[in-house]
Amino acid sequence: MRLRLLLSLGAILASAASAAPQPVEVMIVGTYHMSNPGRDLHNMRADDVLTPRRQSELEAIASGFARFRPTKVMVEWDAPTVAERYPKYIAGTLPPSHNEVVQLGFRLAKKSGASIYGIDVDGDFPFDPVKAYADSHGMAGMLAAGDAQVEAKNRTLEARIAATGVPGALRYINAPGRAASDHDWYRTALRIGGGKDQPGADLLTGWYRRNFLICANILQLSKPGDRVVVIYGSGHVFLLRQCVTETPGLKLVEPNAYLPR
Repeated sequence: MRLRLLLSLGAILASAASAAPQPVEVMIVGTYHMSNPGRDLHNMRADDVLTPRRQSELEAIASGFARFRPTKVMVEWDAPTVAERYPKYIAGTLPPSHNEVVQLGFRLAKKSGASIYGIDVDGDFPFDPVKAYADSHGMAGMLAAGDAQVEAKNRTLEARIAATGVPGALRYINAPGRAASDHDWYRTALRIGGGKDQPGADLLTGWYRRNFLICANILQLSKPGDRVVVIYGSGHVFLLRQCVTETPGLKLVEPNAYLPR
């Protein structure tokens, strides 16, 4: 009787396990802005990714990520832009682009056969009130120190590109623990304010809102069993990784395991 009971219990547990939805595996790939759009507070000087050397490196990167067998690729353009440009890319009629969405996202989707989605959203980033408050309340030095740290990281990344190419730069960006370091500036901004006047907190509210909306797009477009590659500017990586690790049913995958050396 006890043996039959144990066998029945085992069958029930096995059935429940098999009925559980498969996790959504999500790889967050942080990248630098390859087209130098100059839209960030701190911009690095990226070299030309259309050169034969860089194209070879990008092809190797896409082949590495393709080993993950992604079912969906999500990128830092909005949905209408991707819907308009990706078919042209497939047809070979899209003009040459330095942008990482094309160089990494479109390339990977084509190579792997994955569906591609634009998941970016506009967001407020009210930096001017932060700077004005810091300048008028003796906090300019604090802000300048944070800015200097970001600039130093950009120079380090530029050196990495020169020395190790795009694969080495991406390994540097996506090294475990670096996302938290790259997020330091935003925490510094919280110190800029006082009483009811909180420009630093207002800035972070807008920044977090944008990333929550991006996170919502990831969740809403993902289905059980999907393998998703999300390619985004490195400043977003900390919050997008947090989104994945804190959401039931999602499993974070480290990109460096798939990057070529």
